Parts: sequence; structure tokens; C-alpha cells
Amino acid sequence: MADLPGAAPTSNAADWTVSELSGALKRTVEDAFGHVRVRGEISGYRGPHSSGHAYFSLKDTSARLDAVVWRGAFQRLRLKPEEGLEVVAIGRITTFPGKSSYQIVIEQLEFAGAGAIMAMLEERKQRLAAEGLFAAERKRRPPFLPRVVGVVTSPTGAVIRDILHRLSDRFPRHVLVWPVRVQGDTCGSEVAAAIRGFNALEPGGPVPRPDVLIVARGGGSLEDLLGFSDEQVVRAAAESAIPLISAVGHETDVTLIDFASDLRAPTPTAAAEMVVPVRGELVAEVEGLHARLGGALARGAEYRRAELRALARLLPSADALLAVPRQRLDVAGQRLPRALKANASAHRLRLARAEGGLAPQRLSVLVERRRERFELIRGRLASALRANENAHRERIARGRERLMSVHARLAPCLVRGNEERARRLRALEQLMQALSYKGVLARGYALVRDASGAPVHAAREVVAGQGLEIEFRDGTVAAVAAGAGDVPPAAPPARGAGRGTRKSSRGLPKEPAQPTLFET
Repeated sequence: MADLPGAAPTSNAADWTVSELSGALKRTVEDAFGHVRVRGEISGYRGPHSSGHAYFSLKDTSARLDAVVWRGAFQRLRLKPEEGLEVVAIGRITTFPGKSSYQIVIEQLEFAGAGAIMAMLEERKQRLAAEGLFAAERKRRPPFLPRVVGVVTSPTGAVIRDILHRLSDRFPRHVLVWPVRVQGDTCGSEVAAAIRGFNALEPGGPVPRPDVLIVARGGGSLEDLLGFSDEQVVRAAAESAIPLISAVGHETDVTLIDFASDLRAPTPTAAAEMVVPVRGELVAEVEGLHARLGGALARGAEYRRAELRALARLLPSADALLAVPRQRLDVAGQRLPRALKANASAHRLRLARAEGGLAPQRLSVLVERRRERFELIRGRLASALRANENAHRERIARGRERLMSVHARLAPCLVRGNEERARRLRALEQLMQALSYKGVLARGYALVRDASGAPVHAAREVVAGQGLEIEFRDGTVAAVAAGAGDVPPAAPPARGAGRGTRKSSRGLPKEPAQPTLFET
């Protein structure tokens, strides 16, 4: 049947809602692509979200695929995502209806070959080097003969036996072993925890603190040694306050801990040789130095003995040294009696002169002069005291006069001040009475409060059965609000109640909507 003109075209196809179409596409994509392996480069990774999930993209030269790692799967990943890392992602393809896009839900990440691992290690090396973790000035020289050696390695491998055997051959030392896994997912975290654990030991504590650390592992593939290139291992090695020697793999194997450590040994056995010297060589060297020291001391004593004999021959005899002082002593002994007589005469003359100056007549004249001066000063002092006393009397009299004058003026001022305060108090009292709602109640009004004592401003605020309190000018009455249809009829007005009024109540204008004295 042909469509009528102007009618909407009809079709036999069913109408889809957006949600139905999105769900159908989701089922189709998930059925067609159950589990896939996708190779690409990680792009847009900024670390896990606050929820614990990770969002990024996988891209190649011509396409980009959104990727998501849920929090539970992210914690189980052996390889954590890094920006620019080429990986093989294993997961399932699904759609996200909220954005009309498809994405891969990743369950496992793998390196996309050795080239990807080397590229990742090179990028990590450059980033850590830019932070200064590989700087030469950070590296320290291990002690020549440490008392305690700390070893971070597997306790069951051949590495620890080689190190212990080599240390025992060269110079036996106390060795502390921190057991760790040297391969696998937890290798990096365990090695980093071991390095920080050794550094956390207190000097002089129950567990001795090592003087040098060895991080060792035997040879292996690039993937096997990857735990020693972990970022947290490199940072722990750089932060270590104890000198650290890395001995990971063979001489051709290179890990990032080699750049952060203070020394790198080609093998674990070579690390043990770097830590301690050969005891036999030290003993032989000490004995040789002891013999050389004895010979040097003997030769030095003989040399000084010969010098002493040579210098003794150059010294003059005792008679030659004492000849001149002995002659000077004889000359001084001859001059001493005459000098003593002259000195006694000079002192006698000075004593006679001093005796003449202390004659009784001179002392009497000096005492009389001091007495006259004392009398003169005493007369001046008495006059000054009398003048000072008179001045103080005059000052006190003037002060008394000023005090009496102030006292005479103070009494009227106090009276006037009290009168002014009383007047202001009466004015405030009148103002308070005029503004108090009690005056309004006295004019025939009433104040309605609810059960809590709050004023009721409008009839719509009152419900049937509500308890009320009505305050009149002479007391308070309790009341219960009735319903809208239960209002009792008003009592007829008293005879003559409306006389003398100009207008009836119907003609009264409505009061303006403004705050009243009852509002609080």
C-alpha cells in the first residue's frame, strides 16, 4: 500500500535504543576478540589513578588503542607500564559505551623482545643519571680492612659459597648475609629492602652494622638480571650510607646498579677480593716494615751518636766558659763595700730632710689652719640649712593654698555631675518604658507564644491542638489552638463600646507589614 502524501515513511526494521545498540556492539566485539596479544608502544601513561586503575594507550606508526589495567591486575603485573616502553599486552577487547570507543583490558604485560628491554634500560639510565644518582662525586672508597661484611644474595646459590671461601682464604671477616631472591618479580623490592635494612642497623647494636656491602648474583640472561636494574634498587644503592660493591653477573653483564654502586666487580669472587686484602701478604709486609723500622732506628741512633761526639769536640772547656764571669765577680766584690757606704749616706741625708719637715711647730700651724677652714665651712652650712628650710616652708604653704582652692571647687562639681547623671538615668528609664512591649499589653493587646516560649507571628504558624501561652498585661494564660472550623463565635460587643469612635472596625485600614515590638 502506497504511503499517503505528507505521511511519515515507515520501515519494517526495529528501532534500537542507544543502550541496546551499545550493548549489542559490546557483545559482538567481545565474542569476536576473546583474548588477544597486541604489540605496541605505551603512550600517555602518567602512573596509576587514585582509584588504583591505570589508563594509557598502545600505539604504532598508524593507529592507537586505548588500554586499561584494573587495580587487581595492576598489582599482579610482573612488568609495570612505563612511558615509551614497547610491550606485548595480553588481554581482551571490549567497548566503553560512555565514549562509544573500544579498548583493551590488559591482564599481562611482556617485553616485546630484547630490544625493548634495552630501550627501557637506556631510557631509565638516562633519567636516573639526570637526577645525579650516577655522579662520580657520590662514590666512596670502601674501608681497607672492614670488620663486618654485609652480603645481599641468595643463601642457596654458589655465589655466597664463593664469597665466603674467598674471604676465608684472604682474610677471615665476620659476614652477615641478607637472603633475597635474585630473580623473579620480587627480586627488585627484596634487594632494595635488604640494602636499606643494612643501613638501618645502629652502630654498636645487637646486630653489628656492616662496614661494606656486596650485592652479588651469578650470570644469567638479560631478563634474569632485570631485577638489579629496577629503579628502587638503583635508588637504594645511591642512598646507601655504607660503601656498596655490585657484583651482578659476569664481566660482560651490565645492570643499572653497577652505575649507582661505589665499586663494580666483574664477578662475586672479585668483589670478595676487593673487600679484604690477603692476610699473608699483610703479615709479610708488616714484618718487612718492622725490620726496616728496626734498622732505621739503629742507623739513626748511631748517626746521632756520631754527631754528638763531633759537637762535643767543638764545645769550650768549663774553665774557659767561667773565666770572664769569675773575673767580673771579683771586680764587683771589690766595689761592693764602697757602694754600700755611699748608699747608706744618701738614705741618711733623705731621712734628715724628712725629719726637718715634721717639726712640732709646723704641725701646730697646719692643724690651726685646718681648724679655721672647718669653722668657716660649718658657718656656711648652717646658713644654707636655714635658707633651705625657709624655702621648703614657703613651698608647702603655697601647696596648701592650691589644695584648699581645688577642694572648694570640687564639691559643686560633684553635685552638678550627680544631678546630670540622675537626669540621664530618668530619661533612659522613660525611653525604656516607651519601647517596652509591656506598654503595648497595657493598651489591650496580648502576646502569644508557643510551647518553647518563642513568639507566634502569624496564624499559619499555629496548628490544631498546639499548646499556646497568651500573655496579658496582668498575667499569662495557657491555651490550646482549635481547628480552622472550630472557632467559637465572637461575643456581642458591649453596649456603648463603639460610641465615640469615628469609624467602624470594617473601615479600619490594614496594618502595614512591618516588624512589631513582639518580634525578637
